[in-house]
This record gives sequence, C-alpha cells and structure tokens, in this order.
Amino acid sequence: MRENTKNNRQTVPELMEENDVVDLLLRQHAMIRDLFDEVENAPAGERAEPFQRLVRLLAVHETAEEEVVHPYARRKINGGEDVVEDRLAEENEAKQLLMRMDKAGAGDPQFLIHLATLRAAVTAHARAEERYEFTQLRSQTSEAERRTLAAGVKAAEALAPTHPHPGVESATKNLLVGTPLAMMDRARDVIRKAMGREN
Repeated sequence: MRENTKNNRQTVPELMEENDVVDLLLRQHAMIRDLFDEVENAPAGERAEPFQRLVRLLAVHETAEEEVVHPYARRKINGGEDVVEDRLAEENEAKQLLMRMDKAGAGDPQFLIHLATLRAAVTAHARAEERYEFTQLRSQTSEAERRTLAAGVKAAEALAPTHPHPGVESATKNLLVGTPLAMMDRARDVIRKAMGREN
C-alpha cells in the first residue's frame, strides 16, 4: 500500500510538468545539464553518441522556445520585447558554437575546451530565461495558456530522445539527423503543425 502511494505521488508532479510550459522547459534545462555531464564524463572514444543527443535536445529546445515561448512572452510579459531580444542574442551565440563543434566532431582535440565554453553559455542563458522570462510567464499567464504553449514544446520534445534506446531506427531518429540547423528546421515544422500553423 505504501509503495502504491509513493507511485501516485510521483505520477501527479509528472502530469503537472507535462501540462505547464514553464515546468516542461525547466525539466528540459535539467536534462540539458545532465547531458553536459554525460558528455564530459564519457571516455574520449564514447563522447560522440551522448554529444549527438545533446545537440538534438539543444536544437529542439531552442527551436521550441523561438517558435512557441518567445513570441508569446513578447506580448505577455513586462518588457517582453527586450527580454526576448536578449535571449535570442544568447541563443544565437550558443548555436554558432554548437554548429562549429558538431562540424568538428567529438574527436576534435579542442572538444572539451569548446564543450566547457558551450556549457557556460547555455547555463548562463538558461539562468537568464528562468529569471527574466519564465518567472513572468508563470505569473502573467493562466494555466490554460501555459497548457496550450506546452503542446508545441511537447511535440518538439518527442523528437529528441535523451537516452539511447535499442533499435532506434525509427522515424523520430531519422527526423533528427544532420546538422543542428537541419534539426531545427525539422523541429520547427513539427511545432508549427502541432500548434495549427502551417508556415
């Protein structure tokens, strides 16, 4: 009986997370931090696979924010235009480094140095989002609005598995191969379809 109660307690927060865009994005920030740890701690010859998962998650996460969260924040939060412009500038800097790292590959002699730089940029960006954007989104939007925004983010998140699964020769895996920019384009298409926008 006690174990069953414990399971119920774990299920409720998970359901709440899935339905609130802010909780969903905060969970993704935590997964990104975990993936940075995984890549950093992997033996040199085994960094490529976790790094590719990190690239996918970052591509999908940033695209979801650009397509779903930032446009809404521009209109809804105090100083939204400036807050979002600052976040976009940070995202662009991180994307440029991510693309250079992806092109050079995990075997690049400078990989760990670049990874540390990327991690610092992504971490600073996440902190700024959480402080300046997410806090206001939570206080200045309704639960219904946050549930609607979560739908687009969840559609994109489904494209970016963060743990390896045996036999992942699936459509999802095939959707997110190639350069980070190609991944972002595919994620953008999925998000727009989920949100009922075709272009």
